[in-house]
This record gives sequence, structure tokens and C-alpha cells, in this order.
Amino acid sequence: MVDPLQSPEEVEGRTERRRFVLEETGFDEVPKRYRKFYRKWRGPGDQLGPNEAICPVCKVVIRSSRELWPGDRLYCMPCMSRLVVVESADGTLEARVSY
Repeated sequence: MVDPLQSPEEVEGRTERRRFVLEETGFDEVPKRYRKFYRKWRGPGDQLGPNEAICPVCKVVIRSSRELWPGDRLYCMPCMSRLVVVESADGTLEARVSY
């Protein structure tokens, strides 16, 4: 049997989108069911993973079970913002408020 967390996914000619197993991080500002999808930003030394984006409104890190690509939509439950992932000028991914 193939492990669904390791199988590649075809998306618009791209080779594969990595999947991640999320564990609870102790983030207590959302209901228990959704805590694994958020974590607190730990400051300047903190690095985001390929499945994470920081909310520009409330500075909470939003986590996904899949690798984030430009065009992906995110929802920040703590501040109720709708976000879209975009590629910045320096080539990194960032979340921006969707209008």
C-alpha cells in the first residue's frame, strides 16, 4: 500500500507537492480541533517551513499539511483574515490579505 503522505501530486505541470504530518503546537487561541494548523511566531530567529506562512495581520504562523505554492488560499482563524500566498520580489513566499 502506498503511503498517501508521501505520494506526489500533479498540479499545473509542477512535479510534486510535499505533504507534512502536523502535530499540536500548544496554540490555544483557536478550538482544539484546529490547533495543529497554527503556532506562535518565535521572533527574528524563527524560520518558516515550506508549509508555513505568517499572517500579516496578527503575526501568527499558519501551517498546512501540504507545501504552499503561489495562489494557495489560507484562512487565519485568530484574526478571521482571508489570505493568498504570493511570491515576493526576493523569491520567497508570503501571505497577503485577499480582497
